[in-house]
Amino acid sequence: MFSFFKKKIKTDAGAAKLPFITDLHSHILPGIDDGSPDIETSLELVKGIYDLGIRKSIATPHVIADLYRNTPTTINNALQLLTDACKEANIPIELTAAAEYMLDDYFLKILRNNEEILRIHNNIVLTEQSFVAPTSNLNEMSFELVTAGYQPIMAHPERYHFYHNNYDAYTTLKDMGFLLQVNMLSVTGYYGKPVAKAAKYLFENNLVDLVGTDMHHHRHLEMLQHPKSLELFDKYLSGKTWNDFSVF
Repeated sequence: MFSFFKKKIKTDAGAAKLPFITDLHSHILPGIDDGSPDIETSLELVKGIYDLGIRKSIATPHVIADLYRNTPTTINNALQLLTDACKEANIPIELTAAAEYMLDDYFLKILRNNEEILRIHNNIVLTEQSFVAPTSNLNEMSFELVTAGYQPIMAHPERYHFYHNNYDAYTTLKDMGFLLQVNMLSVTGYYGKPVAKAAKYLFENNLVDLVGTDMHHHRHLEMLQHPKSLELFDKYLSGKTWNDFSVF
């Protein structure tokens, strides 16, 4: 891994940019999940993606029963802290917040109780599965989401190892009603060769609907900034407007 700085993000204003301007998946809100631990780190990460060309960031902290029982209140409070800090630091990025919902029994309870679900845009909801095993009742949950009027996104399907020997599962996810969102760092090999191979398959077979940084910390930002990463992003994302919600 490359060496990295702790206090200040320094980027070249003339450097290459990310091939999209809206990041719909990140963990930049301070102190509420496994992403940024504090407001100082959040500012560094935001400044870094702004310099890479991101003009709108939709923060998506985890909502997981056993780990992060975030609510609209905890998320919006953290969003306000970061928004105020960005204004004070003169970083003119547009910040909003949703959540990355683990498809577990806790989320099913939220859904069935008609509790507030934070959305990426309009009715679009970001969801994820455990990296350990697939959601056993995924069909049931996707059906309830869709019939409740939501459009679910499956976050980083390329990272679920249980799909690596069955790429047909990606088409099955689409058939269930999920949009598929790939992490940009997946194509760099950051998460390993099997993940990179799966990401390549998804792009080459036109199964990717949306992309995101899924940025948690400085190491992610450093990899996003790396010239070789930016070359790969251009290779895989050229020829399409990404994260344009008007098409959904």
